[in-house]
Amino acid sequence: MADFLRHRREALRPEDVGLSPGARRRARGLRREEVAALALMSTDYYTRLEQRRGPQPSERMLDSLARALRLTRAERDYLYRVAGHNAPASLSDPSPVAPALLRVLDRLDDTPALILTELGETLVQNRMAVALFGDASRHTGLARSAVYRWFTDPSERSVYPESDWGRQSRAQVANLRAAYGMRGARSHAGALVRILQQSNEEFAELWERHEVAQRFEDHKTLIHPEVGAIEVDCQALFTEDQSQTLLVLTAPPRTESHEKLQLLAVLGLHRFTEAEDQVR
Repeated sequence: MADFLRHRREALRPEDVGLSPGARRRARGLRREEVAALALMSTDYYTRLEQRRGPQPSERMLDSLARALRLTRAERDYLYRVAGHNAPASLSDPSPVAPALLRVLDRLDDTPALILTELGETLVQNRMAVALFGDASRHTGLARSAVYRWFTDPSERSVYPESDWGRQSRAQVANLRAAYGMRGARSHAGALVRILQQSNEEFAELWERHEVAQRFEDHKTLIHPEVGAIEVDCQALFTEDQSQTLLVLTAPPRTESHEKLQLLAVLGLHRFTEAEDQVR
């Protein structure tokens, strides 16, 4: 595993991951600290993996490394196996992240950003997005879809003011209907619709309205348990086939919400460091 990580790191160029080559770069490939930053882990942790001194990485760590090193599916499966894990099952395998969206995400380190599928499944988050929404990689099965969680898990709504729940419910259903229209009744979108129709009265009622929408921009208030209400502007960038979305959340400079996002970045980094210490 250590040799494989080192060779894949050396095979990448900074511009492959949205970084500037810099004037003083001597060694080929990416630096260890660059890979660590892309994988949302400490440089020390990644260095110990390459030096055969680290613990067995978890599946979540391996997934982060696979994305950071831009591994193909075959390379990712190989990494899992040499690290002592089974490769992800094909049925639950997340969609490969669109390279163009990932290159943009790599450049966004001071504002929350994440890449979603058409069903609201989080494929990758930056640290700011994790600090704001929590780590979406913990969800499995149907719960990977934000639409499913919205209508089945009451805690999912705590991030929004109660006065906005109705609007968010309509938006979730309208987005799902857009995916349903593109993919058809036999797709994963169709299966999700049938399950929610049978299990959730609110969803079934909203589905019958036949509202269709894809939000390219939005303004909303988010509730964070530590810093309180944050007003953000949301911008969405879609892939050509509309299957993936890069969602970026910002607040105007010199506003209270902008200051709260800056505070959240510090709090998120502190929690991330504590979590890493526990892994070690």
